[in-house]
Amino acid sequence: MTEQRAVLAGGCFWGMQDLIRKLPGVSRTSVGYTGGDVPNATYRNHGTHAEGIEIIFDSTKITYRELLEFFFQIHDPTTPNRQGNDRGMSYRSAIYYLDDDQKQVAEDTIADVNASGLWPGKVVTEVEPVGDFWQAEPEHQDYLERIPNGYTCHFPRPNWVLPKRDAAE
Repeated sequence: MTEQRAVLAGGCFWGMQDLIRKLPGVSRTSVGYTGGDVPNATYRNHGTHAEGIEIIFDSTKITYRELLEFFFQIHDPTTPNRQGNDRGMSYRSAIYYLDDDQKQVAEDTIADVNASGLWPGKVVTEVEPVGDFWQAEPEHQDYLERIPNGYTCHFPRPNWVLPKRDAAE
């Protein structure tokens, strides 16, 4: 097994965790706060952090690109600081890369999303180096497993397949 780490933010971390953890090759997930300015962030005090998810995955079973494609399928990357009815910096779309390879894959995937026309607007997803990831409180971990009818604004769009741009572009 080749274990890798991904850190993403797309608002409403409960919904992302519930969907992403079911992907083949995902070993474990944790929700928390990332990309901001407050040390030891908490739900009540997370400053400019986004609601994020840390994903540990087996890259021989699922690639980083495949994770990002799914990420773009389950949330709206075209609304600044918003997911569904949730508004504010906590609900922004962001990819926090660990190295230059992840950064390049993120940029290529965003270019493919923009070229695809699958979303009505241009992608506003931030691509930034990973920083601290502050785990959310226990009541936020595995939320939709414990409360199956709890709130979420993340849903897989049916028949959503991201095509790659032509190499000639």
